Amino acid sequence: MSLSESFLHSDDVHPIDIVETLAEHRAWEFDRVTDDQIAMAVEGRWRTYSLTLAWSGQDETLRLICTFELDPSSGRLPALYETVNRVNDMVWAGAFTYWHEQHLMVWRYGLVLAGGQIAGPEQIDALIAAAIRACERFYPAFQLVSWTDRAPAEALKAAIAEAVGRA
Repeated sequence: MSLSESFLHSDDVHPIDIVETLAEHRAWEFDRVTDDQIAMAVEGRWRTYSLTLAWSGQDETLRLICTFELDPSSGRLPALYETVNRVNDMVWAGAFTYWHEQHLMVWRYGLVLAGGQIAGPEQIDALIAAAIRACERFYPAFQLVSWTDRAPAEALKAAIAEAVGRA
């Protein structure tokens, strides 16, 4: 049975119910924090990412944040912030921000479902996959500017270059 088929016969599908079903289907660790919020751990190539999806009925928005720890030295913060700005110019859906006090890099996205629209499982799955892809794609650049003397432009070139083969 496809993901969509499991929700076909329901008129009132809560987006977080869909996320929970996806998490079970993918065997991701998750915690249904409240009726309107779920937290998950998703293993990537570079690290495990923490994802939280929350439904806001007030503004009919499904919010996603995907985080990973990053603790650059204070001397590298200007380079990190410049890298975040450059990266955000390269992406269209979602954006990165750095939460300095929490030492977290954050990918944020809000899916507006105004007028009673319902997000399907494929759409939510694509939303989660896009967040992981963005974090995986730019993680090396954030690391390079945080822990080396590389300039943001140089770090981005090195990070998004396609590798050939596997080590």
